[in-house]
Amino acid sequence: MDEILNQLSGLFLGSVPTIVLFLLLVVAYGFLVRRPLDAVLAERRKRTTGAVEEARSAISQAETETALFEEKLRAARAELFNARDQRLKRLALERELALSEARSTTQAKVSAARTSLEHSAATARQQIESMSGELSSQILKAVLPAGAVGTGAAQ
Repeated sequence: MDEILNQLSGLFLGSVPTIVLFLLLVVAYGFLVRRPLDAVLAERRKRTTGAVEEARSAISQAETETALFEEKLRAARAELFNARDQRLKRLALERELALSEARSTTQAKVSAARTSLEHSAATARQQIESMSGELSSQILKAVLPAGAVGTGAAQ
């Protein structure tokens, strides 16, 4: 057993420089590689997170501006529709006024024409009545012989 312990102690003593070099290598790795790598990764994470937050902020701002634009667009459309409706109402009112005026003017012309026609008809009737005696005597002269008209008129 002493022999085994002597061999183990020899192996252990021989491995001490390897262990020390390994520990030195781990410490050097930590200082030379791991710390700068962690710093770079932290900076990268910070920039990525910052960029993501900035992108979210930009998206939020864009959505706000889009909503504002859509609201302005809706208001402009409503204003256009209201203006169009008012214009159509005004045109309809003007058309109705023009039609009413045309109707009254036409009605007045029809009444004047009817009155003129009735007056002309009355004048024509009077002329026909006044001429009817003359016409009847002319007809009798034309139809009856010349001597009969004088004796027939005396009777």
